[in-house]
Amino acid sequence: MSQEYDAIVVGGGHNGLTCAAYLAKAGRKTLVLERRHLLGGAAVSEEIYPGFTYTICSYVVSLLRPEVIQELELAKHGLQIMPLDSAFAPMENGDSFANYADPAATREEIRRHSERDAENYSKFSQVMYEMAFAVKPIIGMVPPDPAGPGMRGLRDMRDLFKHIHGLGKRTFHDLTKVMTMSVADLLEEYFEADIVKALFALNGIIGTKLGPQSPGTAYVLLHHYMGELDGAFTAWGGQRGGTGGVSEAIASAARSYGAEIRVNAPVAQVIVKNGRAVGVALENGDEIRAKTVVSAADPRVTFRKLVDEKDLPEDLVTAIDNFKFRGSSGKVNLALDALPKFTAMKDPSLISGMMEICPSMDYLERAYDDAAYGGFSKRPYMDIIIPTTVDPTMAPPGKHVMSIFVQYASYDMPEYGDRDQQRDAFGNAVVDTLTEFAPNLKDIILHKQVLTPWDIEQQIGMAEGNIFAGELTLDQLFFARPAPGVADYRTPIRSYYQCGSGTHPGGGITGGPGRLGALEILRDKA
Repeated sequence: MSQEYDAIVVGGGHNGLTCAAYLAKAGRKTLVLERRHLLGGAAVSEEIYPGFTYTICSYVVSLLRPEVIQELELAKHGLQIMPLDSAFAPMENGDSFANYADPAATREEIRRHSERDAENYSKFSQVMYEMAFAVKPIIGMVPPDPAGPGMRGLRDMRDLFKHIHGLGKRTFHDLTKVMTMSVADLLEEYFEADIVKALFALNGIIGTKLGPQSPGTAYVLLHHYMGELDGAFTAWGGQRGGTGGVSEAIASAARSYGAEIRVNAPVAQVIVKNGRAVGVALENGDEIRAKTVVSAADPRVTFRKLVDEKDLPEDLVTAIDNFKFRGSSGKVNLALDALPKFTAMKDPSLISGMMEICPSMDYLERAYDDAAYGGFSKRPYMDIIIPTTVDPTMAPPGKHVMSIFVQYASYDMPEYGDRDQQRDAFGNAVVDTLTEFAPNLKDIILHKQVLTPWDIEQQIGMAEGNIFAGELTLDQLFFARPAPGVADYRTPIRSYYQCGSGTHPGGGITGGPGRLGALEILRDKA
């Protein structure tokens, strides 16, 4: 081992790059090792079809932490988020619903469907804002272990309880409900129009193998509301050139601080001696020494592939084996010869925003039922953007890219044949369903890329294709993410840390785990 670093970060996803940037900024000699040929993990852009750039997996930016943007000066390194400030949802009866950046315009659109819902819209928005504000401190804190929090953890919990107590009884009671109830039940308290409830319910089911009637999905909705608190910093939007541009901006910042980044450098093993991580072994046999090793991979890779079971406590091994991934989402990327024409879209400007195939709550629940025991939704929920309507650099002149997030699809779908047959059947279901709402779609498709959860695992390395590196269910949050006792980014192996989306505060393009993990490493090594 002739090479030696202060820190090696395993994995060049956006959290690994964030961690490396903070470590390098603090003066640590840092190396990032990425197994693929390009950086970004799930936040990656790639030209799969000549002339067309796909945002392969992650496709919108909404939760990127403002402190990461500011502290790493990402705007100087190419971060350029273009707002997606509308949402369009066609209905099966030919009508539609639109959500606009202007609350007054949205309220009038809601009024078209329900006078009562229009009156309750502001109330619902205010309640969600208050609850997001109530839990916001949790996003930026290191989860203490309730069984042994230590003095720092006790102070953090005291400050958190003091914060929540100061919000008032109603907010506390509302928060208690949201943490446990289904998104369907939550929305039932405010709205009656089915399309309104369906559109707001979407963020409660994304990335989870749960339906809108499942308890716990109201919290997932709240998790996505966090982006609303930070205004212009984290408004829903698309990075110019695709979400890979976010990863490249963070990588550029890391390099500016002196970090070294290597691609095509898969790590086979973390080298552990006498209970301490001392370096890594690459798949090509090379060994590199480091004082600290950080895994930006998911918990299964971090604890069950990179290190030997004998170096971990038995209860942790059991906890990681029981950690739920259950990938439930797929992705379809299309190269288009022209823009699709949605029959129900009366306002042409809506084509530049988000388009949601969620005609009703029953539609969403049936989509879940189709895949609850395997297989995929025959008529799936889809979250769609056409980034070329605001960023024409992603396709040749006059052509377009369509990015389709799809739910639900199972990791194993043997009833449809082999993996190629499963992929084809899933992709056909997506295109067939979408064509019901945009009849010209099939005629303008030039190329189609389809990713099932299995494909996402194989290409990106995320266990079972879960986009959050582990479901965001209550039993897998805060001090239990990824397991009690290791939620503070440390591991039982000395000098071995974690900073991936399988740690607090969870998935999405946030940079939060990378930042918090780095700060804890710097505390220990100060």
